[in-house]
Amino acid sequence: MNEAHYYEVDVKWDANRKGTITSPVLNTPVEVATPPQFPHGMENIWSPEHLLVAAVNSCLMTTFLAIAENSRLEYISFHSNAKGKLEIVEGKYMISEITLAPRLEIHNEADRDRAFRILQKSEAACLISNSVRSKIIFQPEVALPVMAH
Repeated sequence: MNEAHYYEVDVKWDANRKGTITSPVLNTPVEVATPPQFPHGMENIWSPEHLLVAAVNSCLMTTFLAIAENSRLEYISFHSNAKGKLEIVEGKYMISEITLAPRLEIHNEADRDRAFRILQKSEAACLISNSVRSKIIFQPEVALPVMAH
C-alpha cells in the first residue's frame, strides 16, 4: 500500500455531554458521550474511551481474518475481549494500556502452534495498535471445541 488513505469522521454536539459521530461513507451514526466516570458523563452510550479500545480490538480481528485466510488456517470461531486502562500519566489522563484476549477455536490440535503464530503476527501487524501510544498487552488463547459427554 503505497498511497495514503483517508477516513473522514464528523462529530456534532447534540446536548449535554453527548454528540453523534457520522461519516460521509457510512450509513449508521453512532452516539458518543462523556463516560459516566466523569462529571456529567452518561451511561449506556459509547465514549471515546470505548471507541479507542474497540478500534484496537476490531483491528486485531480484521487483521487476523486476512492473515488466517492468506495462511489457509481453518478455524471454528474467533472472539476477542479488550480492556483499556484509563489512568493519569504525567499529569494527564490517557489509556495507558489495552489488554487484548483473543480466543480462537480450531478444529485440530496439530494446528495449535501455527494458530498462535498467526494470532501473534496479527497483533504485530495491526495498524491501529501500531498507531497508538498505549501499551498493548496481548493474551491470545487457542481452543478446541468442548466435547459433550
